[in-house]
Amino acid sequence: MAILAGTSSIFAQDKMMKNEKTVMVGGAEMYPSKNIVENAVNSKDHTTLVAAVKAGDLVETLASDGPFTVFAPTNAAFEKLPKGTVETLLKPENKKTLQTILTYHVLAGKHSAADIMKDIKKGNGKATYKTVSGGTLTAMMKGKKVMLMDEKGGMATVTIADVNQSNGVIHVIDSVVLPK
Repeated sequence: MAILAGTSSIFAQDKMMKNEKTVMVGGAEMYPSKNIVENAVNSKDHTTLVAAVKAGDLVETLASDGPFTVFAPTNAAFEKLPKGTVETLLKPENKKTLQTILTYHVLAGKHSAADIMKDIKKGNGKATYKTVSGGTLTAMMKGKKVMLMDEKGGMATVTIADVNQSNGVIHVIDSVVLPK
């Protein structure tokens, strides 16, 4: 009897996984049944972010239960930074700075695009969020796009929203946001 119960459970899990919506990011399917790290490593557009997360010793954190909301800059976003910035940040002696920048892209809790847009509407055009690093990000709308403003006034656009993960959600952004 236990074997049969286990088999029906496997079929139910398999059916659930087939019904989950995957999103394509960087040429790879992002599976809602996988965690943030398991999905990010497959995106060709996020190799710099993955290297930074590894260098910052944040793999274990972003693979934990969460939930987290990650604003994930693409490789092109990192390329917008001044020449040599990424290479400098990846050095072991700059690990604390790297961790601060990376955790500035993370919110505790799962904030879907609909949640963020609702917060923007409630805030009369702006919503402010406390990041895991302790800084603030301000979200606003520009037309139909969600924009993020960092503490230095830098702007990023959400290019792919609601990439659901087992431990949160990723929103792909086109620029790196920076704390003060």
